Amino acid sequence: MQGTVLDSRGHPVAAATVYLQAKTGTPTLSARTDSAGAYRFSALSEGVYTLRAEMAGYAAATFGPCVLGPKEEKRIDLTLEAATGSAPQGGSLGISGAERPQFFDEPEFIVAGVTEAMSPGGHGSDTILRTTEALAKETASLSVTPPNKESRSSRTASASPSSSAAAEASLRQAAEHEPGSFAINRQLGKLLVDDGKARKAIPYLERAAQLNPSDYENGYELALAYAEAGQYERAHTQGLALLARQDKPGQEQSQLHHLLGDVEEKLGNPLEAVRQYQRAAELDPSELNLFDWGADLLIHRAFEPAIEVFSKGNRLFPRSARMLAGLGVAWYARGAYDHAAQYLCQASDLNPDDPNPYLFLGKMQSVETTQSECPVERLGRFFRLQPENALANYYYALSLWNRHEGSQSSENLGRVESLLEKTVHLDPKFGAAYLRLGILYSDRGDSAKAIAAYEEAAAASPDLEEAHYRLAQSYSRTGEKSKAQAELELYKQLSKKAAEEVERQRREIQQFVYTSRDRPSPR
Repeated sequence: MQGTVLDSRGHPVAAATVYLQAKTGTPTLSARTDSAGAYRFSALSEGVYTLRAEMAGYAAATFGPCVLGPKEEKRIDLTLEAATGSAPQGGSLGISGAERPQFFDEPEFIVAGVTEAMSPGGHGSDTILRTTEALAKETASLSVTPPNKESRSSRTASASPSSSAAAEASLRQAAEHEPGSFAINRQLGKLLVDDGKARKAIPYLERAAQLNPSDYENGYELALAYAEAGQYERAHTQGLALLARQDKPGQEQSQLHHLLGDVEEKLGNPLEAVRQYQRAAELDPSELNLFDWGADLLIHRAFEPAIEVFSKGNRLFPRSARMLAGLGVAWYARGAYDHAAQYLCQASDLNPDDPNPYLFLGKMQSVETTQSECPVERLGRFFRLQPENALANYYYALSLWNRHEGSQSSENLGRVESLLEKTVHLDPKFGAAYLRLGILYSDRGDSAKAIAAYEEAAAASPDLEEAHYRLAQSYSRTGEKSKAQAELELYKQLSKKAAEEVERQRREIQQFVYTSRDRPSPR
């Protein structure tokens, strides 16, 4: 286990003491960081560990518990905050705006423009490229809570639907009796936005804005309501008007920049969107702001800048699983599959019950074999945690298959077959699992069972190209030429259709053009 101890500006901290405690109660190990802030613990047994870094003048930083597998190497960086502030506990929860670390330096890149994504911009086969794009979209979907809703969600979660409905009814009645009350209109509009009724909230927030045009909070709620109601042009106009005031502290300005980033993306202005996300992160480098900035870069195929942002976000928030997931997907997009797997394995260790890192690992296993042992161990844990989950069975089967590819033992193949059979039992429409069973039977020389499995795959997932291709090969070998020709034609049609759809989707996503930031030469 190794890593680096950094301060909140990303600078290495030398001579810090790092303690490593195993959950089993064995003696605590300690190490000192070198001049580069690096520490290392060697020859560790598998188990569950907790790390703690201490240094005079800083609050202690703790990470864990984390799982270390057999023969696994794990890298964990720790960030020390100045003793006057609070030590980060991971994510942005529980940290006030005054205590948040300031963004430690300018990024090494500048997003200079956008271009139509004519070239894929990735590595490997078309299947890998499709997987990369799907993972990028799924990474972005991990950001489901706008920054303004982080605090309000805790308030609304405690309120029952009946109490919320009663509050709404009471405020509506009050608004009817006092339509000229700014406070009542604003409160009712905000309640409706909080309850996901943005369209209904707009008239009340607009009326409040007419009654008190200078109220920033109401103006922001109105911009948010427009955005959530799909009225992006109005949200854009309202947001820019608020931005022109420049009379709010950094954190509130950050929320507005983040909202404008969302709106610019919806309006098809990705270059302006990424600049808004960047400004939000510079004003308030919260976990969410840094993640959304990195995710936007990832979506628009700026993979190296995305790696930089996710890496810095991981240093500030080492307990953020989605930051590690984003880092893993970004490295996968650059063709560094083992590196990607290691980050996703770390993400799964932070919260073993979260299915997302396992699903990302599984999708990578579907198209690319890594040399790392960690996917097998983590997908095995996913299977043990959710034995009745078809995807958990399927991805664990793939990981076992890939690990021993080329030198399969009968015992391992039997385990793979059992997992795949359970997969299709749990989900009879799981075409990819039938396909894998067909390949396994074919490798074994059982052509009859292979053909039956391929036929099941084609029936369950008619658009599964490889199922038709392998059926064509199998029919040809058994002398069924007409069936073979029919399946081959289906395969060609589906391949052409899939290629056209991928090209259409790629053209819809504009690709960032980025350059290195010019820096003054050292004197």
